[in-house]
Amino acid sequence: MQHSTYFATMMVHLGYADGMVSGAVHTTQDTIRPALQIIKTRPGISLVSSLFFMCMDTRVLVYADCAVNQDPDSTALAQIAISCASTAKAFGLEVRIAMLSYSTGSSGQGAEVEKVKVATELVRELAPDLEVEGPIQYDAAIDPLVALKKLPKSKVAGKATIFIFPDLNTGNNTYKAVQRSSGAVAIGPVLQGLNKPVNDLSRGCLVADIVNTVAITAIQAGSKK
Repeated sequence: MQHSTYFATMMVHLGYADGMVSGAVHTTQDTIRPALQIIKTRPGISLVSSLFFMCMDTRVLVYADCAVNQDPDSTALAQIAISCASTAKAFGLEVRIAMLSYSTGSSGQGAEVEKVKVATELVRELAPDLEVEGPIQYDAAIDPLVALKKLPKSKVAGKATIFIFPDLNTGNNTYKAVQRSSGAVAIGPVLQGLNKPVNDLSRGCLVADIVNTVAITAIQAGSKK
């Protein structure tokens, strides 16, 4: 309890605090490890993952996992997608999930495509109420004109709101590229899958990042009451 993140996590666990924000001067491991040991994951969820809210001029998109899971397998990708759907609903966002790959439908082959294909099937099996498409390329997921050419019968293609990346390398670089190139405000990483809200900051965070993450944590805490 002499370590600040353990002390704060125990405060959340015991109900003295509703949520925790850490990371400005601590590593992601320092933030997540106490939460896994003390707060633990929600029933039915065995994986803690993260998402970024990508706030643009006309819409908010969800990118995951861009901070925690390095090379998730099909089962992990499915859990990430289902957790993102739950988080998005809590914030009033529409849920249309794109399971991203370098292939749209059957246009490409390979182990990475197969991983995403199996993950998509798992999401449909575990959460049949969710609208999900995959494997799908980013352009087909977000651009209606491209979607008409590549997946004209899809309910998700061209209007996806949640983008599940196949690995951390792809997700982390993509969110930073979009953030820096388009001027989008990236809020996160928002941790999901835990019994109570704990969120991480980058050690390069700005004051605005801290304020946004605290606000997100407060909303998460309120939705659980």
